[in-house]
This record gives sequence, structure tokens and C-alpha cells, in this order.
Amino acid sequence: MTDPTPHLIRTSRDGDVLILTIDNPPVNAFSPGVPEGLKAGLDAAATDDTVRAVVIIGGGRTFIAGADIRTFNLPREQAPDLRGTIAKLDAFPKPTVAALHGTALGGGFELALGCTYRVATPDAKVGLPEVKLGLLPGAGGTQRLPRVVGVKKALDLILSGTPVGAAPARDLGLIDEIVEGDLLTGAVAFAWRVADVRPLPRISERPAQPDPEAIEAARQSIRKTHRGQLSPQFIVDLVDLATRTPFNEGHAEEGVKFVQAKDSPQSRGMRHMFFAEREAAKIPGLDKTTPTTDIRRVGVIGAGTMGGGIAMNFLNAGIPVTIVETAQENLDRGLNTIRKTYEASAAKGRLKPEDVQKRLDLLTPTLSMNDLGDADLIIEAVFEDMAVKKDIFTRLDAVAKPGAILATNTSTLDVGEIAAVTSRPEQVIGLHFFSPANIMKLLEIVRADRTSDSVLATSLKLSRTIGKVGVVVGVCNGFVGNRMLYAYREQASKAVLEGATPQAVDAAMNALGLPMGPYAMSDMAGLDIGYMARRAAAERAGQPMPDDWVDRVVQLGRKGQKTGAGVYDYPDGSRTPVPSPAVDDLIQAYRAEKGVQPREATQDDLIARLTATLANEGARILEEGIALRASDIDTIYTYGYGFPAYRGGPMHYASEQGLTTVVQTLERHGLEVAPLLRRLAQEGKTFAQYDAERAKSQT
Repeated sequence: MTDPTPHLIRTSRDGDVLILTIDNPPVNAFSPGVPEGLKAGLDAAATDDTVRAVVIIGGGRTFIAGADIRTFNLPREQAPDLRGTIAKLDAFPKPTVAALHGTALGGGFELALGCTYRVATPDAKVGLPEVKLGLLPGAGGTQRLPRVVGVKKALDLILSGTPVGAAPARDLGLIDEIVEGDLLTGAVAFAWRVADVRPLPRISERPAQPDPEAIEAARQSIRKTHRGQLSPQFIVDLVDLATRTPFNEGHAEEGVKFVQAKDSPQSRGMRHMFFAEREAAKIPGLDKTTPTTDIRRVGVIGAGTMGGGIAMNFLNAGIPVTIVETAQENLDRGLNTIRKTYEASAAKGRLKPEDVQKRLDLLTPTLSMNDLGDADLIIEAVFEDMAVKKDIFTRLDAVAKPGAILATNTSTLDVGEIAAVTSRPEQVIGLHFFSPANIMKLLEIVRADRTSDSVLATSLKLSRTIGKVGVVVGVCNGFVGNRMLYAYREQASKAVLEGATPQAVDAAMNALGLPMGPYAMSDMAGLDIGYMARRAAAERAGQPMPDDWVDRVVQLGRKGQKTGAGVYDYPDGSRTPVPSPAVDDLIQAYRAEKGVQPREATQDDLIARLTATLANEGARILEEGIALRASDIDTIYTYGYGFPAYRGGPMHYASEQGLTTVVQTLERHGLEVAPLLRRLAQEGKTFAQYDAERAKSQT
């Protein structure tokens, strides 16, 4: 039989079994050419009486890892026909066997579910992660899965988007056989065994049993876990529909809902974030040939909340850590916190009890900085004081071995100034972890003027090793994230001065999708931290500290949750904020002192004002070259500050609103518009177009 398929599908025979091998590296994405090749192969097999069964297998390292996300923006007639391909499989008159290795995700797993049978290697993983992109399984996943595993488990799998391994997938009935040894050999042998079995066991012909309790529980759950998101609501509706209508009707409705979700601003935002995270790892001037250092041992200076959290990242990755403190009491407290954190994870089933001790065994506590001589990387994690940090780095320069990387966890200070006190400024970098450091995924990698390419490349590589999203930024006060946060909080404070209540400001940000507004977040972090940072910044600039009503709250001794009172009250040790009459009185007095006549602000006004402020400061950061891309800013603010991924980050969100509208909002509130933002608005462009133009100019 001649090969009738396009080049992305290779055909071969093993006796009376036709083998269709998907050859679309690196991950065999379901992109144009794949459906055409599969359909052509199936057509040839259907008319060839010598073919008794068909095996579909992925070439290279995986089965189909998913749809090609870049094709989602194509017109429907140009997009790969996944639904049509699976419909052809579902109606195929001969057995089809999907042979799975690596990952079969999204459309890849839906295609496998459309086959008659599925076999897999022991380490294969399957899943439907579309919800993470603001989408839903659009090629039968919401209709086939509940017909196999039931409503509750189907909802768990689709709403979490978490892949499952081959063994649990087999136990659920999603995989028919696990193949030990060569996958293709096992798949062909399986195909021979089932070649004459009739009727063919099509999933689409099975009934799905109703489970109203699971449906209602899912509706309640997504209000918390997927608050404000569209696609999870569609998913619950469609899984419910699978129990009440024939497959074809549910399948048709699934197609409609998929398009609605795909074309929504939410999915555009989440797809933007998908690519933004990957783009952040691409740094002009760095490539695979840039030398990196192997990090076999790490030193951490400071065993407080931040230092302990930083240390845990490396312990989790199996990298030994030496942690230094100035006093035994502080060291013991830090070690106890680390142990309790691990034990709490074990109690919740997230860690095996034996893994707790394995990680603790990698930790060496000490009171002497001289014990850091064998560390490949040393991270300073003490409080924000330039004199203290300079002293530490002067001492580190003397004890660290040649080639060791010296990093500061500063969130605001000049990394270049810190590096200048050493004899190796090219080996100094900022690694700004976010609290809690063992949980938060963002790592701002701060490149000073003399930081070497090798140190930068090593830091990026290390961020992946410890499970962080590393984003390279330049040096300025607050770098990217905190600098934008300062501008955001300043406008929030002015909004309250002009008439809004703190709870109205927080409610507006909650409505946008942030887990916490600026005042609830400040209370949780400690109002005094921001207060001291502003005072230190004013002292460094030789200027008086600006007057602000929030600082007057701190001066009353109200420092946030830790004192039971901040912008809000926290009665009886509660962590739930309650509006404070005392703060209301302070705000009213402050307005009167400033001669401000309060006026009401709507929730939409507050959202527009605060998000425009973020985009405006982001545009300045771009102009100054502190961030390489607008999408890097989106990544930082999403992973570090809770900006909802389905909004796509503040720069993408501004582009969705229209940059002309953003400029008008800023002008309405008397704010100076960043030149870049104004130019893009005048040219009718978006920040994504700005990124694309810059990338093109750099190649």
C-alpha cells in the first residue's frame, strides 16, 4: 500500500495492522497536516481488506501533547479539524488502538478517547488541561469522559486540568492495557487480539449516569476555585448535559460552548499568559552556548521567614543548603519553622513522612559565615538596609570560593551598588523571591550593569530547577513588581482621599479577580513594612517622607493583622477584615485637613483607575528598559501579585480595554501619561504589538 498521507503522518504495516505514526516534533501538536494525514490513513485502511486494525502512535518522545494553541486564532476553515478527525475515528468500522507514551493531553487525549481502545507505557500521562487556558475540551471530552469514569470523577479531572498517570487511568477505565517493553510491539499485539471483536466498544455509545449531587457540588466549588471564570461554568453544564441527552446533541453543544470560551477575553488572557511565561526565558544575547555553573550547594544568610522559605526551595530540589544566622535563638526559631512547615505538608498528604527527614538532612545550620566556603551560590536574605547588605557582601567576598555566585534577595535596593563593594561584581545578581518564598512561583532575576551572562543564564536555569518562573529585570527602586505596586497603592490612597472607602477599593479589585485588594493585602503583610520602606526611600533621597493617611494609621500603632488592627479591625484574633470606625474617623479628618470634598466613585471607576495606573507605570518601566517585554510585566504581576491570569496581566488587560481608553482614564484623574503608552494609543497599537516589533528589531 502506498503512503497516502501528508508528511506529518508516516504509515507502515505489521501484518494486517496499519500503523499511523504522528511525526510532528517536538510534541506532535495537533497542527495543520496532522488531521489530514490521519484521515487519509483511515480512508486507505477502510478500503483495504487486508487491514484488520489500525494503531495510532506518536513518533519521538510523546503522543499528541495537545492542540497547537497558535492555531486558535485562525479562521475556522483554516484551523485543524480535530472534531472531524475524531468523528471519523468514532465511526470507523475497524478497531483503532491509540498507543500512548509521554503525554496525551487536551486534544491528544480526546483523539485517544475517540479510538476504540487505548494502551500506554507505564510512565504515560493523560489529561484534559484546557481549563487552564480558559477553554474546555471541545472535541468530545466533556461528553466521553463522564461515560467512562462517571460525573464526579470527570468533573474532578476536567476542572483541575491535572494529568493522571497510566496506572490510575487504567483503574478508571481510560486505558485498556499498560504495555511493558516496546510500546509499538505491545500495541500491535493488542490490536491483533481485538481485531475481530464486534460490536466495537465505542465510548460515545455508552450511557452517562446522572449525578445531581456531584453537579451541584461542582457548581459550589468553582465559585471559590475558579471565581469569575467562564469556562468552568460551561464545563459543569456540559458534563451535566452528557447525562441527559444523546451523545450527538451534547457533542454539538460542546462545540458551540468551546467557540464561546475560545473567543472570550478570559481565554485570550490565559493564552497570552501561557506564551508570556515561556517568552520570559528568552533573553537577547543568551543561548544554549552560554556557559552556566552547576549549583551543587547553596548558602542562605538569614533564617527568618524569607531566608527559611528560600532555603526550602533548594531542599525540595535535593540541593544541600547551609543556612547562617547571627544568634542561636534566631537559628533555632528558623529551623523549627522549616520543620513545622514540612510536617504540616506531610500531615496533609503532600509529602511522605520519610521525605520530611530527607529534606531536613540536607540542611546545615551555622552561626559562622566562614562555613559558606564550599557554596556555589550564596543568597543574602536580611532586612532592607543598604549598609547591612554592603557589610554582608564585603564579608562574603572574602569567604566565598572563586566563581561562587553572590545573590541578594533585596526587593528595592540597587544591586549594582551592593555588587560594587565586592571584587567580583560580575558574579553578583539579585534573586528577589516573593513571600512565602517556598510557595510563590515568581522569581525576579535582577541583572546589574556588570552581572555576567553566565551568572544570568545560571540563575534562569536554576529558577526552573526549583520550580520558579524566573523573569529578568533591570535595576531601579522596586524593580518591576514593587515599583508598580507603589504606584498602584498611591492611587488607591488618593481614591480614598477623594471619597472612596478602603473596603470599596478592595471590593473593586476583588471584582476584577484579585484575591485581595490593596488594603487587605497591606494589613496581611504588615502596614509597618511599607511605612518603613517609604521612610527609608525618602531618607535615601534626602527628602521628607510624603504625608499619607495610611501612614497615620501606622502611627496609631495599627500595623495590620499582627496587631489586630490596621486599615481594618481584626477582632478576637480573626483574620477576617472588619471596617474600622476609628480609621473611618481618621480618613474623614484627613480629608477635612486637606480641604477635600468627598465624591462617590463607582466600582467600574475604581477598577479603571487602578488598572490604568499599573499599565502606565509598566509603560515607563518598558521605556526605561527595566523590563524586556510587556509580557514579562504581565508574568511578574500575575505570578507575584495575584493579578488574575484570565485577565492576562495588567499590560494585556490595558490593551483589551483599548489604550486610548486607558489614556483617557489617566487624564481624567490628573495623571501624567507615559510617553510610550500615549504613542501606542495614538497609533492604535497594543502592548503585544510593541513586543512583537521589538523582538523583530532584535533579530
